[in-house]
Amino acid sequence: MIAAAAHPVEPSLLLVELGLIVVGLATLGRLAHRFGFSTIPLYLVAGLAFGTGGLAPVQSSHEFVRIGSEIGVLLLLFTLGLETSAEQLAAQVRASLPAGVADLFLNFVPGLGAGLAMGWEPSSAVLLGAVTWVSSSGVAAKILSESGRLEAPEAPVVLAILVLEDVAMAVFLPIATWALAGGAVAGLIVALAAVGLALLLAFRSGRIVPRLVDHGSDEVVLFTALGLMLLVAGLAQHFNVSAAVGAFVLGISLSGPVARRAHGLLGPLRDLFAALFFLFFGLQIDPSALPPVLLPAAGLCALTTLTKLATGWLAGRAAGLDRQARRRAGAALVARGEFSIVVAGLGIAAGARAELGTLAAAYVLLTAIVGPVLARR
Repeated sequence: MIAAAAHPVEPSLLLVELGLIVVGLATLGRLAHRFGFSTIPLYLVAGLAFGTGGLAPVQSSHEFVRIGSEIGVLLLLFTLGLETSAEQLAAQVRASLPAGVADLFLNFVPGLGAGLAMGWEPSSAVLLGAVTWVSSSGVAAKILSESGRLEAPEAPVVLAILVLEDVAMAVFLPIATWALAGGAVAGLIVALAAVGLALLLAFRSGRIVPRLVDHGSDEVVLFTALGLMLLVAGLAQHFNVSAAVGAFVLGISLSGPVARRAHGLLGPLRDLFAALFFLFFGLQIDPSALPPVLLPAAGLCALTTLTKLATGWLAGRAAGLDRQARRRAGAALVARGEFSIVVAGLGIAAGARAELGTLAAAYVLLTAIVGPVLARR
């Protein structure tokens, strides 16, 4: 991680550096849209180029990018929660539970086994299992949208698997954080109870949260939704529950037309700060540390591409889809992205081994390229 500047930052340098960063992100976005692939690997590569050991390390705007990256995680998960109501979530979980169990076994075990085979301690190996398990909701949604298949028969199957993974991660993240921190069992019980209570409130809140957010002014809706997200995330963090989980649960509790309004208003902010999150993750990784992990990352990518294709096939078969739709469902699930980076980032912050970050970055880069290419073919 890059050290903060020892002296006050020159405002003009800060503005110039931020301007270059944002224009650079826009340029990368243009390239990604031009060639039809995810922006995530490009943002990670940019972070590698301008971080520790890179071509021109970011200095003046480092702290701004760090704070922006934390907000980016919250916005990613909050807007993901906005995309489904509590009722839809419950129905999808019940219908897709067998496929979700298969997804866990097929995609968590390779990462766990690889971590143990490399001699990692169990806690870091478990986190690597989570990295290989969870598909990228952002990349999957983009694949469905760009291919014009949001109304296709495999779309509900893909979304159901993603929702199951998100709910599982809401439980997994507090457990992983507790294990890495070496806390007492009482702390784990409190964290899990808090998650359970939050999910219960999300299911039972009815119209309370939408009424708090709803207003005739878009400005008021934007500020209220954003403020509540930050407030809930901060309280969750205070009580040793992942702030990201708090943001996700709040998003679930906000449903109906106001949720769609909030999603549209927060979309540009999410895109900006999420880009800073991926950029900051890359900034913290020394490119010279990547070559040793490229071989295991490529091996994991090859293996877990097959296991995600199998997940989509099994889920599609259970839903009565034809063979072609099952293959498309599996291809949409191949890419890993935001959650994998979140898990690795949280793990490193909590004391997991540094190799987790470099391996996760290389792995996400590879899967974020392979997934869209498979989906196109």
